Amino acid sequence: MEKFKLYEKVLKSELIVAMGCTEPIALSLSSCRLKEVLGGIPDAIDAYICGNIIKNAKSVTVPNTNGLTGLKSAIAAGLFAKDSKLDLEILSDLEPSNIKEIEKLLANEIIKVDLANSTKSLYIKLVGKRGNDTATVVIEDLHNNITQIKLNDKVLLSKEDIYKEKQKEYANLNVNDIYEFANTWDLTELEPYLTRQLEYNYNIAVEGIRNNYGARVGKTLLSDAKTVKDLAKAYTAAASDARMAGCDMPVVIVSGSGNQGITASVPLAVYAKEYNIGKDRLLRALIISNLVTLEEKSDIGRLSAFCGVISAGAAASAGIAYLLGGDLSAISHTIVNGLALASGIICDGAKSSCAGKIALALESGILGYQMYLNDTEFKAGEGIIKHGVDNTIKSVGRLARQGMKETDKEILKMMIED
Repeated sequence: MEKFKLYEKVLKSELIVAMGCTEPIALSLSSCRLKEVLGGIPDAIDAYICGNIIKNAKSVTVPNTNGLTGLKSAIAAGLFAKDSKLDLEILSDLEPSNIKEIEKLLANEIIKVDLANSTKSLYIKLVGKRGNDTATVVIEDLHNNITQIKLNDKVLLSKEDIYKEKQKEYANLNVNDIYEFANTWDLTELEPYLTRQLEYNYNIAVEGIRNNYGARVGKTLLSDAKTVKDLAKAYTAAASDARMAGCDMPVVIVSGSGNQGITASVPLAVYAKEYNIGKDRLLRALIISNLVTLEEKSDIGRLSAFCGVISAGAAASAGIAYLLGGDLSAISHTIVNGLALASGIICDGAKSSCAGKIALALESGILGYQMYLNDTEFKAGEGIIKHGVDNTIKSVGRLARQGMKETDKEILKMMIED
């Protein structure tokens, strides 16, 4: 079926590897490409960055930099990366000797950051000067989507708006078809992508449990864990603890987000292990989790004032419902109930508290599934809940994209004030 071939294509394009929080990594990718165009380290950089990138790169630790944080650190680190073809793993080849070079460059204050005059929810423009040359690199809509490169007056790259095409693809997502696709599709092509997501994201969860990262939300939850739900929350939060604190282990992202990729996958791995569920059903449950996350985010966009892990938490809980034998009704009610409980939690940037929000999102989503099992639900007309799961998803998307615009502006103002 043509629609299902599209679903496979969407998953392959989304389930990519990233090292570190994707917003600072996008800054590093853009600065590495800028350096390559100029033929060396710039003498000065003017960075024009949208509010969503600013708030998500402001506090998180940049991988392989010995604990450096912030936008300028991410830009500076990218200047010492070896090859922009590494994409969202751009900082994986930084060496210990580069740290002093990064610190020296930051001390020289060659990087200036301003809020971009753009309506895009994801936008980065770097203008660098080296000698008599000036270069420009622009990233838009997607974290690794370089849309423009210029050297002096020569345009080296001008890419069409591929995000609009992606939005058209995501518009075809609906829960009924997602369920049928997960149940029936041949997994041969998708298995490597899904297996890698489970492996990478569970590995960083284990790392987060073993060591002290960030606010140690995962370890705190684990200390009082009594049920599989508690374990799922603990391990998933621990993965975020490690990632937000600059752990250099790779993760597989979804909807441009490592935290969403982690939330969509780690709880399923924990439940499958606890109940000894086979690989085939686990992978099919993971398809549901990933595609429902993408459907939920299709009307919201990559970045907004709405915390993305809320979407992933409801989607993961739908995946858990399927994993445990739930049908389309169970999945649909789990999503609606979960979103009814948790929608409205704000995104105030990437940082240690993301791990706590992941735990809250899973608590809400799994409670939504438990409500279904107990033959109770939130009904259409109650708040923003609509008739049908897809209409409820659209309702939440409208809340996030339109209703929270002013909230997003105020969040950014408050974050910049300090």
